[in-house]
Amino acid sequence: MIIRTRDQVAGHIDAAVRLGPPCLVGAELEWLVVDPSAPSTRPALERVVATAAPSAEPPLLPGGSVLTYEPGGQLELSSTPRVGPCAAVEGLRGDVDTVRSRLAGAGLALTGLGADPLRPPTRLVRTPRYDVMEAHYRRLGGPAAAAGAVMMCSTAAAQVSLDAGTQGSGLQSTTDRWQRAHAVGPALVAAFACSPLLSGRATGWRSSRQRTWLELDPSRTRPPAPELGPVEAMAELALSAQVMTVRDATGRCCPAPAGVTFADWMAEGAPDDSDLAYHLTTLFPPVRLRGWLELRYLDMLPDPLWQVPVAVAAALLDDDLAADAARAACEPVEGRWHDAARTAMGDPALARAALQCLLAAAEALPRMGAAALAREVLAFAEHYTARSRCPADDLLEAHLSGIPVEQLLVRDCRIAA
Repeated sequence: MIIRTRDQVAGHIDAAVRLGPPCLVGAELEWLVVDPSAPSTRPALERVVATAAPSAEPPLLPGGSVLTYEPGGQLELSSTPRVGPCAAVEGLRGDVDTVRSRLAGAGLALTGLGADPLRPPTRLVRTPRYDVMEAHYRRLGGPAAAAGAVMMCSTAAAQVSLDAGTQGSGLQSTTDRWQRAHAVGPALVAAFACSPLLSGRATGWRSSRQRTWLELDPSRTRPPAPELGPVEAMAELALSAQVMTVRDATGRCCPAPAGVTFADWMAEGAPDDSDLAYHLTTLFPPVRLRGWLELRYLDMLPDPLWQVPVAVAAALLDDDLAADAARAACEPVEGRWHDAARTAMGDPALARAALQCLLAAAEALPRMGAAALAREVLAFAEHYTARSRCPADDLLEAHLSGIPVEQLLVRDCRIAA
């Protein structure tokens, strides 16, 4: 089908939304892979692939997670959606342990951080999609070119995927859940910031990963206007975003002409629904509607701390009481994405909102059959959030105390027993 109107763009997005009672939870965990004997060098991708998943295609793990690789060799585990945060975390936990054990046999390790604190951005994965993406950001020039390389090769997220919601209006509608996900976003960015270093230096930001997204092509990464609903927001973003790739006569991906938005393409050309579908995969707002809700704004954390943001995100969207408490707490800091990434828990208002979010989630999780995760959330809150700290503060203080960045890259940070 040829796409010619804004309504067709919105209709395409709306048709993909999976409606139903909110309950499924999924997560994608991106890990830095390190050779502790040579931490300043990225292990060859062939070595990692041969060890982590030697035979399966796509590589499936015992808990059902799919194993893939980001452009810089970051190892990504994408879980099977499961009912409730407890089942989702248990499945992922087993798969993380499986991959960690396999890599250890080859002298490799997984490190959970929001950004590589030491190694320069170097692309290891060669695919047409990443070739075009790299060319797009290089063509933009300036800060976007540098941010594009860092985003592709040096950042790592804990992305949480949750049901889109129900049809209509009211609690647990798609619009309500979209608003919940955005309302708590800055507070959760602050609470879980874990990337204060890049290229061996402190950046001045607690979440250098989120800073990278803020500096990237804003036509495809900016948060939506608060008054827009999810379908309308994604359609507006799709229309105004520069087209990253087009297909030639053989179907091969090629860079699009510079500066051409999807709206321009509709006016001057004839994109079809497959062109639109691909274009939507190149949009990276903090929350993305892809049939479900993808929360893309969380830094990856060390093992086992990654369980906490997965549990908190699920609780604050799926439990109405927790959602109401969190939205009230976050009202003073809504939209403060920049401050959350830069200052994180050093901002008193963000620190207060983050603590209330974690406490609301901890109260909700037993109602969701996840009492064990509630204890993990409370332990995290006691160690970090209640003290106006985030994991980035540990890394930054260690760096400023003289601990080499090589050691920070390979150590496995955990909450003290």
